[in-house]
Amino acid sequence: MSIVEILKVLVFGIVEGFTEWLPISSTGHMILLDDLIHLNVTDEFREVFMVVIQLGAILAVVLLYFRKLNPFVSMRTIRDRDLRGVWTLGNAVAVKKHTMLLWLKVVIACLPAAIVGIPLDDWMEANLRSSYVVAATLILYGILFIAVENRNYGQRPAVEKTGQISYKLALYIGLFQVLSLVPGTSRSGATILGAMVLGCSRSAAAEFSFFLGIPVMFGASLLKLVKFGLGFTAAELFTLIFGMAVAFLVSVYSIKFLMSYIRRNDFKLFGYYRIVLGVLVLLYFGIKSVMGLMAAA
Repeated sequence: MSIVEILKVLVFGIVEGFTEWLPISSTGHMILLDDLIHLNVTDEFREVFMVVIQLGAILAVVLLYFRKLNPFVSMRTIRDRDLRGVWTLGNAVAVKKHTMLLWLKVVIACLPAAIVGIPLDDWMEANLRSSYVVAATLILYGILFIAVENRNYGQRPAVEKTGQISYKLALYIGLFQVLSLVPGTSRSGATILGAMVLGCSRSAAAEFSFFLGIPVMFGASLLKLVKFGLGFTAAELFTLIFGMAVAFLVSVYSIKFLMSYIRRNDFKLFGYYRIVLGVLVLLYFGIKSVMGLMAAA
């Protein structure tokens, strides 16, 4: 495998790690990037790589939120909040119950996307994975982010923390996640936007979106791997592992940045960025199509 190809994978990992958690569409960026610095791989492996590289990004969430997401936390790691500072069985049980209920809400929220996405995966891959669809969704949801932030300005959110999200609210957020099956929408973008529309704070919306990504990305990656099989060449296996490792490292920073940023700012900047990127995608692929037609004439 050449140094040039290794550098390409490095760039893909960096872009995936930054864009997966920001509401700006990792898929849109990856499609544009693949057109600019085309990986020297088969079309079949490219489809697998574009999805499985997300596993590296999701492992960053598992690392950063391990204590909050681990239902099997040891009782010795949970300190009772009274002045004595003693360890108590009751406190440990309460924490474990809270974590199990959080996972149940995540599963409920993921059901709509699983029901719609699994049977339609091949159709969407064949019919919706285009630069023009990506550009349109980038622009549309950019406008929606700005509109929702304007609507919510000065209002106190009904849900401040993820623990306050009800089962019903989790299901509604899951319905918004179905929208992310259209390339360019952004899974984090759709769920964050939906959660904010439904009354969640920015931090609760973002955090719950992170958690939803765990089963969704593991499921999508498993689906791609099953379809592709395990017949990877040494170069393909290196490409997957290296890309995932880079995405993991960059995602740790990306998640920390987003949570810090939204404590002091809104999502409008990301909305404007989406609109600008969508226009650039339209111009880039539009000019490329015209040039192709002129060359063929």
